[in-house]
Amino acid sequence: MRHLTPLLHPLTSAHTYRRWAHLVIGGALLTPYAMAALVLASLLAQNGRTVDVGASPGPAVWVLTAALALTAVAATARIPGVRNAQIHLARALLRGPLTERPAPAATWRSTARTSAFLCLHMVLGLAVCLLTMTALTEAALLAAAPLAPGPHTTAQGPLTFTGHGELTRTQLLAAPLLGLLLLAALLYTVALAGHLLALAAPRLLGPSPTERLAAAQAHAHTLAERNRLARELHDSLGHALSVVTLQAATAARLLDTDPEFARQALTHIADQARTATADLDHALGLLREDTAAPRTTPPDLTHLPHLAHATQHTGTDLTCHVSGDPARVPALLSRETYRISQEALTNALRHAPGQPLTLRLQTTPTSLTLTVTNPLPPTRTLRRPRGGRGITGMRERAHLLGGTLTARPHDRTWQLTLHLTWKEQP
Repeated sequence: MRHLTPLLHPLTSAHTYRRWAHLVIGGALLTPYAMAALVLASLLAQNGRTVDVGASPGPAVWVLTAALALTAVAATARIPGVRNAQIHLARALLRGPLTERPAPAATWRSTARTSAFLCLHMVLGLAVCLLTMTALTEAALLAAAPLAPGPHTTAQGPLTFTGHGELTRTQLLAAPLLGLLLLAALLYTVALAGHLLALAAPRLLGPSPTERLAAAQAHAHTLAERNRLARELHDSLGHALSVVTLQAATAARLLDTDPEFARQALTHIADQARTATADLDHALGLLREDTAAPRTTPPDLTHLPHLAHATQHTGTDLTCHVSGDPARVPALLSRETYRISQEALTNALRHAPGQPLTLRLQTTPTSLTLTVTNPLPPTRTLRRPRGGRGITGMRERAHLLGGTLTARPHDRTWQLTLHLTWKEQP
């Protein structure tokens, strides 16, 4: 029975009947084209001659009819919306490998592929419609043969499986089984035709190689932008929340013994909240499509003293040394280096609380070096706990800028070093 399951699958699968409906729709759509083409071909074939009304059209008329009908079907592909309608119909009923959503295109290649699919859909559909009408009629006649009165000629349908004479007793008994086999053959044929059409759909209605390449580039750009925004939010909000947490804890601890320091800590908490809100507004402004430009400017290396000052108010002993002119660093490098500094300090506050920090920034007209060091906590091993994405995000930033970033223990201290270079600005 297990070996029969694949053979019976086309008879029980919902795909077969959905695709049957899709093919019948194609046949119905081709009918008006075929009727109009037949009339026009008959008129052209007469060419002024008198033709017997009861005579059947000749081969030339049928060939001309097919040519005119397919030409009209192919021209339909140029009507706006036809391609999208065929795509939606194929997605709903064929359910094949047509999974990629093609970009709207009006090139002659996409129109030609749509025309080919329309012709294939309608021709296959008309063939399936004719086969369905014929096979269902014959199957019904065969099934009713044992119940028909008289000479039992009811089962002599269009396929004439039982011949033209009077049915024998053996034919009467075999007629229902033959009708069932005919119905099964119809279903297998419909399943095969639907499968072939489902295989052709992604090639004719799906995206072209150019559209796939454009979609892949757009997807890569979207992922890169999402990663960049994720790093922005991780570094800015992560730092703000870490600083706020430490300052709130310090303020609560010193509220009775040193109310002035607690008051300053609360003031800096408000400043950090406003800074975090501005950073969030900047990131959300990049996400909103209806915003022409972000309303806030992201901080850069000129804001480094403010960052150091906020960190010191968490109760952390931070020493900041800046040599050179940070304002001469290119804008993009300045902003990204600030974010790396922010994340480096956040990591130090999180993984080495209470330890003194040293931040050094050395800038030249063509390079900068950022170093953040802190002693490793005595209760920690030389390896920082894994799980966060801080160092990974900083390395990604440095790599995108063409620089290098190292973060590792060195002589019982944790040392992070960033080095960036650029061409000297005129």
